[in-house]
Amino acid sequence: MRIRHNDYGVLSPPVIGAWTPELSVTVVIPAYDCQDELDRTLATLTAQTYPAHLLDVVVVDDGSDPPLRARPTGALAVRVVRVEDGWGRGNARNTGARAATGEVIHWLDADMILAPDHIEAHMRWHHLIDHAVVIGDIVFGTGFADGAAQPYTAKMLAETRRLKDAGASAYLLHTGATTSVPARLLADAGGVDPRLNMAEDTELGYRLAQAGAVFIPDGEARSLHVGESTVMRRQQEVHRHNWSFLGDHIPDLRWLRGHPRRQWLVPYVRVVVEAGGYEESRATVDSALAGSVPDVAVTLVGPWPLLTGGRRSSLDDPHLDLRLLRNLYEHEPRVDFAAAAPVSVAPTPYLLTVPRGWVLGADTVARLVAREEGLVSVALAEAAEGVVAARLERTAAFARARRIGGDLDALVDEMFGSLWVGAAEYGVTTAEEAEPLAGDPAKWRALAARRKDEIKALQAEVSRLKRQLDTPATVARPRRGGLSTFLRRVI
Repeated sequence: MRIRHNDYGVLSPPVIGAWTPELSVTVVIPAYDCQDELDRTLATLTAQTYPAHLLDVVVVDDGSDPPLRARPTGALAVRVVRVEDGWGRGNARNTGARAATGEVIHWLDADMILAPDHIEAHMRWHHLIDHAVVIGDIVFGTGFADGAAQPYTAKMLAETRRLKDAGASAYLLHTGATTSVPARLLADAGGVDPRLNMAEDTELGYRLAQAGAVFIPDGEARSLHVGESTVMRRQQEVHRHNWSFLGDHIPDLRWLRGHPRRQWLVPYVRVVVEAGGYEESRATVDSALAGSVPDVAVTLVGPWPLLTGGRRSSLDDPHLDLRLLRNLYEHEPRVDFAAAAPVSVAPTPYLLTVPRGWVLGADTVARLVAREEGLVSVALAEAAEGVVAARLERTAAFARARRIGGDLDALVDEMFGSLWVGAAEYGVTTAEEAEPLAGDPAKWRALAARRKDEIKALQAEVSRLKRQLDTPATVARPRRGGLSTFLRRVI
């Protein structure tokens, strides 16, 4: 099934209780010092309508003292796996995922009460497509009747037709409290980051999106969290903690990357350039690094293993241009060297391929990524073999197309849209025609700040002089070339 962006409305899930499940699912529950809550959660899992032979549970004990135990649960298969190395929610979820055997992994917090058909509601979507991430419905309170959804979740669902119109931001509702994901999709996304102790579910949701996931909130997958969540009780503290590191991991959160110069763990755009002539390759790479989008990284593709350390003529080296490029960028942390172009740059959300010798304008990258299409092709020139073009590929779009299989460009066009634009329109030109790279954005910002200060000072002076004019005791005819000239110049 080909879903455009995140509009899963084309899917028709079966009615609960009126279908035959086939996929196995492992429920993974990270837990720490919560035996009573765990017992209650396991009791609600025992009562699930999903077939018991297709359902098992892995409880991940994250160092509880005394150790957690699984009380008799009837036909439900429950294992307790103790974390042996490290601690924290990300590490515990990762441990549970490695222990899971189901075709689908269902994340569940240890303090949840599930409706009897909760697992079944989730699983019916996974039988339709292999890249669904299903988000259960959670209310917070003392019971289902008086529970309320988290305000942020309710607002986003209301504004996006329950994520159908959420586009690339649908992953923001991914939560570890009750979410299910195909094991294969989880592996393709790189699994859970064991280093993260909070917001590991948001970070995982972002990488699942880059792997081509469709996020589906199911209002019939009902669950109750007894009492308020940590976010509801301590929202500002949670944000203060999580925002200190999420900017490194999630390039889409542009407001967390306000610093104009620093580097980040995951680039926003990966620019790929095939190495060739020294001058023309350098022109292309330098233009990518000098644009208004600071978190850009470049991959230079070439036969780098040919550059051995043996004796050679420094000026007559047959691989001289290649060697000069490596000399130039060897210590530039934003440039790396590869023998072949990457198939995917996940978790980086964009791949921009630029033929060497073409120079990007200062805002070319910024304007291209502002497009919503899955593929934007920039027509550069006509050659005997066809149109020479630069290509901006949205990682999530091509990942989903690969999951389906076939003509990738055609599939991306169908599900995300594609567009051709002209080089001049987006500020792309040849190295020969391009203006020299010069200037420093920081200097221009400093100059702009000084000019603003001057404007404020002049405005203050104008206000002072106007007040003098409005005061009868100080009314006097301005001398020629004095106040009147000043006011005409400033106002």
